[in-house]
Formats: sequence, structure tokens, C-alpha cells
Amino acid sequence: MDKKRLRVRTVIISDVHLGTTECKVREVNHFLRNVRCEKLILNGDIIDGWQLRRSGHWTKVHTRFVRLVLKMLEKRDTRIVYIRGNHDDVLAAFLPLEFEHLCVVEDHIHEGLRGRYFVLHGDVFDTVTKNFAFLSHFGDWGYQVLLKINRAYNAWRAWRGKEYWSLSKAIKARVKSAVNHVSKFEDHIAQLAQDHGCIGVMCGHIHTPADKMIGQIHYLNSGDWIESLTAIVEHYDGRFELIDYPTFLRDHPMPAEEPALDTAEPVDA
Repeated sequence: MDKKRLRVRTVIISDVHLGTTECKVREVNHFLRNVRCEKLILNGDIIDGWQLRRSGHWTKVHTRFVRLVLKMLEKRDTRIVYIRGNHDDVLAAFLPLEFEHLCVVEDHIHEGLRGRYFVLHGDVFDTVTKNFAFLSHFGDWGYQVLLKINRAYNAWRAWRGKEYWSLSKAIKARVKSAVNHVSKFEDHIAQLAQDHGCIGVMCGHIHTPADKMIGQIHYLNSGDWIESLTAIVEHYDGRFELIDYPTFLRDHPMPAEEPALDTAEPVDA
């Protein structure tokens, strides 16, 4: 039986953080398995080198993500653009790299059907990440602790029949300094796109998904695959859409068991 796939021109995901316990790798694998696109933009922090250097958590499911991307590259002629993030900054010393349909770069100009979009991870505007490496790693440690607390709290909420609640999102929404940081980040990113002669910008980094206008600039943030579980897609009419995984799952339900690592899928499936 032919499976229903989401067929789009471009897919943009960021902040998967492979190598961490909190990464929703099964969900992002299911998403990639059920989309077909001409171009996949991996917008930074796909692999979390910081966590892998400290302790790390890598399983076969994480390897499956890499194999899914390679399958898209090899069997489906998908162009892959990998943009360096701050957690995979080890790549910085080797950029730019290009191998046929795969390129690894600092930033990228996406030629959308309705105009040019500037694509970057976004850590260039994070002063702490850029100039104070020790503090940024300490902040990342704190974020991982926060996620562990959040996971335990939501296990208790699930036991009581309540829906998922994000502690980190609540902090971002209610703490004035966090709100101001996100706002300034978005304004800087929008200005950068304008300076590059683009009508829009696509980024990640702050784990806050968005699809909005900032002045004359179309601002898109692909969120993350730790809590938001979101991606950006460009449809064949040039329209961009921010997709969240729970909505995607309604049209593309996950099977009871994931396919084995060596399961072959037809190219046109």
C-alpha cells in the first residue's frame, strides 16, 4: 500500500542535538522518513559535540538519523545544506566543504520561489556563545539539568493525566531578560537579512519557533527537536509553513515498531 508522504520543495530543521538524552530522535526520524523534498537544510546543532565530549548518549536510533539523511542524498537526489551551529562548531575549521549535492557552510542564501532568504544558525548574535566559551558551556550544563527536571515533572503530569508542560518555555515567556534576549536576537537577524538583500531569514539556535514579519523581513525560526519539535517547509507554490510534530503525526502516524536500520525503502515511496 502506497504511504502518504508530505511532498515539498524544501525542508529546514535545526537543533536536533544528536548525542543528548533529551533529543527526540525517534520523532525527527519519523518526520524525515515521511517527507520528500528537493532540498534539506540542516540549520546547525544537528550533532551536539559539546555533550559528546562531556559524556554523550549515542544509540542506533541516532545513527539511523544519519543514515536517513544519507539516503535522501544518495537515493532521492536531495540537495543537503548543513550549516554549522555552536554545538557542532568543530566543523568551523573545515568550512566551506562541498561534495556534489552536499555542502557544509557557515551560512547560505536560499533561492525561494518568492525571493531570497538568508539562512544561518544564529549563534553569531549570541555574545556569550561567541566570546565567553566557558560561560556558554556552563549555561548548556544548566539547560541540561533543567531538561532533566522537566522530564521528571512531566512524567508525574502524565501519571496524573495532564498534558506536557515546558519549564524552559515558561521561563523564556515570563522572565523579562529572556524575553528581551529573544526580541533583540530576532531584530538583529532580520537586519542581517536586509543587509544581504534578502526578503526573509531562516535560523534556529534559540529553540523558539516562529513565522512572522519583522518590518519588511519574513522571519522564520525552525525551533528544535528537544521540546518544540518543529520544522519549516517550503511548498511548491513558494509558501513557507512552520510545522509542529503533533500536527504532522495526525496525518502521518508512527508505526508500532520502527523499521530496522537496514530496511530498504523504494526511492519513490
